[in-house]
Amino acid sequence: MNAGMSRRTALRLAAGGLAALPLSSACSGPGLSLSVSGGPNVTTESSAGAVLRSRARLPEPFTLPLSVPEVLRPSSSDATTDYYELTQRESDLEILPGLHTRVWGYDGRFPGPTIVSRRGRRTVVRHRNELPVPTVVHLHGGRTPPEHDGYPTDLMQPGARREYVYPLDQPAATLWYHDHRMDFTGPQVYRGLAGFHLLHDDEEDRLGLPSGERDIPLLIADRAFAEDGSFDYPARDPSLRGEPGVTDDFASGVLGDCVLVNGVPWPFLEVEAVRYRFRLLNASNARRYRLALDPPPPGGAAFTQVGGDQGLLASPVLHEELPIAQAERFDVVVDFSAYRPGQRITLVNTLGESGTRAVLRFVVTRRARDDSRVPRTLAEVEPLSRSQARVEREFVFARGGAQHHGMTLWTVNGQAFDPRRIDADPELGSVELWRIRAQNVPHPIHVHLAPFQVLGGGPTTSGWKDTVDLDNGGEAEILLRFDGYRGRYVFHCHNLEHEDMMMMANFEVR
Repeated sequence: MNAGMSRRTALRLAAGGLAALPLSSACSGPGLSLSVSGGPNVTTESSAGAVLRSRARLPEPFTLPLSVPEVLRPSSSDATTDYYELTQRESDLEILPGLHTRVWGYDGRFPGPTIVSRRGRRTVVRHRNELPVPTVVHLHGGRTPPEHDGYPTDLMQPGARREYVYPLDQPAATLWYHDHRMDFTGPQVYRGLAGFHLLHDDEEDRLGLPSGERDIPLLIADRAFAEDGSFDYPARDPSLRGEPGVTDDFASGVLGDCVLVNGVPWPFLEVEAVRYRFRLLNASNARRYRLALDPPPPGGAAFTQVGGDQGLLASPVLHEELPIAQAERFDVVVDFSAYRPGQRITLVNTLGESGTRAVLRFVVTRRARDDSRVPRTLAEVEPLSRSQARVEREFVFARGGAQHHGMTLWTVNGQAFDPRRIDADPELGSVELWRIRAQNVPHPIHVHLAPFQVLGGGPTTSGWKDTVDLDNGGEAEILLRFDGYRGRYVFHCHNLEHEDMMMMANFEVR
């Protein structure tokens, strides 16, 4: 969609968007004390949202083995480019023992197959949409031209094909791809439209980090299940073709009661007593986690972080616990040589209660040779400084400013998302300072295209990031570098229910 397309046309194409109907003003600007309607502001287990309880019988934790998503092979390659084919389609998977769950998946899988790319080679992914609704694909963390970034109204209609071109001229990193359809990202990701895209480069290869079968991506996502085993989601219109949004009780977010890792409920993984590299991704709609090992390793930190959202850190960072918000990635090394063979170690969520406290169990099988290492220096990371910022901007993420059918929407600076409105116009190659604030409930904020650094953010915000988590009332100063491409992109809350209810804004690189 070009910038000149009318808002009415854009929203019609989005198949019944929230803002397709008149929005009533609820306030004149950000930061005001607002009354809300259409469901309260709710925080549960330190996450924005309410828990949806499964009616299906859930398995006992740690009885099912972890599954690692299959790596997708290129359909063809040439001197500069690798080409991939993916079909978005429905399939029935046995996620809960004895029951079948209808998923919307890339190649019918949940998670989708992992794409592995190399810096300096272009990746082209050709998608076909065999689902009954429009879709959009966003490569989260990718520095991508605007026409291939997955703008929320750049729809691929049912039966259509689309080619996404990714230059991937960026450092090695754990990226992921997921649906990004305007007003319906939440339910479509919840039904399974998410997968890993891993990027490697020579700098990473030289480090000697754990690799091969000891380099494991872990997609963590909570879900609730209906009695028949289907994903349970409180959509206003379950067909996802009419009225968007969720029922009032879940306006703050949808939290499931079953934690899936790579699509498996509370799995176990057999490991040798050596170092492993885990690429942690929180792909939940609304749930935040604080991960820890139980028991912790004697005489050392639980996690050695070597990478974040946008790639390697300058040097390793040690963590006893690891808070991870929606869409954040933490690349960590765990050294199981500190444990004895036969020992069981549980990856727990210290923010969870009952079933949502358990995540994954490791079972140490035997001692083995380990040639991996974690160097003291990982990568050259240029630190940005406040003095480099040409422009300063402020954005408040809060509930209020607009309503739809009696529901108070989630907004940015008191304004609901409008595809025509440009809220920032950074210059190509420039650095800007953005002050972002969260109100009412926690908000994880994601910026497309532009990597950023968090000023004074602490050890969990080290390195280049694309998503930063804010508690209710929290604020952060981030320095963004607008390199790569001119054009229109979005930034938004990655609580997907908030995003669908208009907590998104545009910037246009000029």
